[in-house]
This record gives sequence, C-alpha cells and structure tokens, in this order.
Amino acid sequence: MMTTAAHLPFIGAGSEQRRDPKARAKEGRAARKQVPHASHAEWRPAKDRPDPVDVLIAQGASRLPELVPIRHGRMLVSPFTYYRGAAAVMAGDLASTPVSGFVTQLCGDAHLTNFGGYASPERNLVFDINDFDETFPGPWEWDVKRLAASFVIAARDNGFGRKERAAIVKTTLSSYRNAMATFAGMGELAVWYAHADASAVSRIISTTPSKRTLKRFQRAQAKARTHDSLQALRKLTGVVDGQRRIIADPPLVVPVHDLLPDIERKLLEEQLRGLLRGYRRTLPDDRRHLLDSFEFVDMARKVVGVGSVGTRCWIVLLRGRDDSDALLLQVKEAQVSVLAPYIMDSGVLPCVRHCGERVVAGQRLMQAVSDIFLGWQTAEGIDGQVRDFYVRQLRDWKQSAVIEGMDAATMRAYGDLCGWVLARAHARTGDRVAIAAYLGEDDTFDRALLEFSERYADQSEDDHTALAAAARAGRIPVITGI
Repeated sequence: MMTTAAHLPFIGAGSEQRRDPKARAKEGRAARKQVPHASHAEWRPAKDRPDPVDVLIAQGASRLPELVPIRHGRMLVSPFTYYRGAAAVMAGDLASTPVSGFVTQLCGDAHLTNFGGYASPERNLVFDINDFDETFPGPWEWDVKRLAASFVIAARDNGFGRKERAAIVKTTLSSYRNAMATFAGMGELAVWYAHADASAVSRIISTTPSKRTLKRFQRAQAKARTHDSLQALRKLTGVVDGQRRIIADPPLVVPVHDLLPDIERKLLEEQLRGLLRGYRRTLPDDRRHLLDSFEFVDMARKVVGVGSVGTRCWIVLLRGRDDSDALLLQVKEAQVSVLAPYIMDSGVLPCVRHCGERVVAGQRLMQAVSDIFLGWQTAEGIDGQVRDFYVRQLRDWKQSAVIEGMDAATMRAYGDLCGWVLARAHARTGDRVAIAAYLGEDDTFDRALLEFSERYADQSEDDHTALAAAARAGRIPVITGI
C-alpha cells in the first residue's frame, strides 16, 4: 500500500530536535526505504477526483459574489494563472501522493510567485516566502511539489523546451536538497538566524553564468526600495476637498463611501475600527505604541492576487503627524486552509483560536523576519457573519518577480533562490536532520519530482481547459481583462 498523509503518523520538530542527530538521520534513511524516491514521480488522478471546476465553485460560495467572476477571469488567462488560483484543487491531489512522514509548517501555496522581497524591521531588503493564506502543518513534500510544478508550468507558458524546464526544476530541487543538508549540520540558533538578504541573494544569483540575469536582479532590488508607504500613498490616494482620501479604481479599489449608503457605510466603518482596536492587542507593546501614533482617515475594498480574489480585503489609510506621514494597512480575510481537510493536526503550529491567528503564526514560524504590523483579529457582523482577518502593511519595499519576462537562465537562478528559501523555512519547523537524510546526496529525488512536475503540469493544463469550457458553457461567471 502506498504511504500517504492519511497513513503515516507525522514526525515533526520540537522535542525531535533534542534527540540524537544520528538517530534522526537513521529514521530519515529508513523512511527512504519505506517510501523510495522514485515513488514521488507518480501522478495519476484518482478515480473519484472531484471536478476542479466544482472545487472552485464551492470556494466561491464563501466569497463576495460580485468579485468571483474576476477570479475566474484571472485564472483563465493561462495555465499558470489557473495554477496560481487552484491551491484547493492541488491540495486534494497531493493528499493521495507518497510522503516520507516528516512534517513541517507548510506555506500551503508555495508556487514561485509567492516568493519575493520586502523590508525587514531593520530596513534591509530580504527575500522570502510572502504568502501564508494556506499555511498549515503537513508533509514537507507538498510544498516542494507545488513549487517544482509551478516552475514547469511557468516555463511552458514562457515557451521553454523540455531540457530548459528540466534544468530549471533540477536547480530548484538541488538547491532545496543541498540547503537542507547544510541546515541539518547547523545549530538551532544558526538555522533561526539564517536569511536571504540582498547580499545573500546576490551571492546565490551570481552563480549563474548570465551577467544579464545578475543585473536584472540588482535592478529589481533597487526598484523594490522605492515601493514603500510613500509610493503607495502617491499611487492609491489623493487630496479630495482638502483631505487625503483613497482614490477609486473600480472594481479593484472601491472606497467605502462609494460602496455603501451612508448608514451601512458608517456601520462597516465602525466594525473595521473595532477590528483594528482588537488587532492592536495582538501586537507587542512597542508596536502598539507606534500604531497609536496614527489616526484613522479612510478605507476601501481592494481586490488582490488570483486565488484570493473574492475574499474580503480592505486597505485602511492612517495618518501620523500630517498627510505626508501615512500608513496603509491591509486587512485581509483568512479562511480555513485548503490543506486542513487532508492532514491531521501535527502540533507544529501553536494552538490558535481562528484562521487569522493561523496565518500570522505560520508566517512568523516560516519567515526569517516579518512585518512589524503583522497581527490578527475577528470581526463580528461583516456581511452578517463572524469572520477572521489578519493585518499587515500594504506595501513595504515589495519586490515581485515578473515571471512572464524571464528567460531560462533567469528562471533557473530564481529557482535556485526559491529552493534555498523554502528549505530554510522548513528547517525551522521540521526535523531537518531526518529530511536531509531522507533526501540523500544524489539527485534521485530531484529527478523523480521533475517527472511528477511534468505530469502534474499536463493535469493543470487539462484543468485549465476544463475551466475555459465551463466559462463558455455559462457554468461559471467570468469577467476578463481586470
């Protein structure tokens, strides 16, 4: 019988890290015999695999109905944009794949565009995973498989051939495997302090033979430093009747005063103000003091991402000493992780009260450094229900890769960086010694996952075609071009 997440008790971190490293390595090698590397190449849809369109329709039921067609439209652009929005579909698919039995805190949606740069509290540019809506403890293989498959699908969209795709994916996976081996030999504090700052990124990227690739990353790092609160203030706000307000850009940005009649608007504003007051209590004392220096000015609904479209998301404009001293916070709805129905609670994630706290706790576990305003809160009465939210800065030196413009050498270097970062995140919360021993020193695992990724890319292309057919048949509502 194939070993899957449903059949193996997970071996996590915590007390495991205090055990003899030799014993942990032995367990990793033993797991390799039970679940051979070659088994990870397998992918075939289960006979009772749910219709992917039905999965997306079910997700849409809890979202704002007027925004769901935008989500479908964005997913229809290409197989890769479909894949970005189909984390729930892949979660169900991964549940039937082999696992070694070692658990980490998962990103849950570790495709290549969910990595990027942002500012640390010390005002250094760091590169890390930057999306944790689906974070949950589970088999480390699931994040690695989602990342590897995302590179194949993106590479196909960019027109790269099989050999180029293989080089990209093998580089990504060997980076993960080699980094995990390095972390396995490090002490606890050293692993926790490890991070990819601008200099580390340059060192990793400099291994590529393409000087053009290195220059592209350096330019992107320089540009990221301009994506700060002042830049967001200039882009999203303007002076209206002598006061700074968020500018409408419907349907992507809709100020609350344009969205609802006065009575309903005042009620929603009070609900969001109450949410912010409660959120304040989830911050450390020094961050509370800083937040108290700002006052509420305006708020608007904002459409974000691909997979997240339709969830309730607000941007809140706060003012400090004057209109030029502003803070923009994002208040985003947190729903149940798409992974939750398929995996047991392993105990890696601290006990949480609701989904917003789950997102924040997972992010703090996996990221080297996190936004100083990261927190959570529950709001009652929004759209008639109790809903969970998390809060963070809207933009702080944000750096995102433009996948469509990448050549093969650049994507390969980017994969090298993503593989290292994902290994570092997993090493913080999983048994890095056992995982490294399971992976071994050769590329057998890498080659198996390359085969899985190509097969799953075929599946995603078929699913994208099915979504397009559903749109043509009127089975799902679609708004394109937004």
